[in-house]
Amino acid sequence: MRNLPPEQYNVTQKAATEPAFRNEYWDNHDAGLYVDIVSGEPLFTSLHKFDSRTGWPSFTMPIDRSNIVLNEDRSYGIIRTEVRSKHGDSHLGHLFNDGPAVDGGWRYCINSAALRFIPLDQLESAGYGQFRVLFATGAES
Repeated sequence: MRNLPPEQYNVTQKAATEPAFRNEYWDNHDAGLYVDIVSGEPLFTSLHKFDSRTGWPSFTMPIDRSNIVLNEDRSYGIIRTEVRSKHGDSHLGHLFNDGPAVDGGWRYCINSAALRFIPLDQLESAGYGQFRVLFATGAES
């Protein structure tokens, strides 16, 4: 983990937040998979990414809710829900209840620095070929 660039280390290990609109994936519209930069565990797909107009990548749901840990965050004098990866224990971002109502109303507001994006056409070569089926059916749990 110490080999991570400073921003990725600070976000994933120190619960920092990267600048809005100045991060790698806030406006990425390509099809693919988002994985934890530390552990490589699959977290989100482009199928559930939406433009929240916040300047951070936002998703309506994770691939598998059991790979996400939610914690109460009382920093900055407010109560929020922190989102962490289960296996990597990386700080990812926060969960809010202001997402698209038609998709369940949740907004997983995630730091790009906590993610690695794997384009759809590179899933197999990156070792994530089993997730291609999600894009064929659009079905995730």
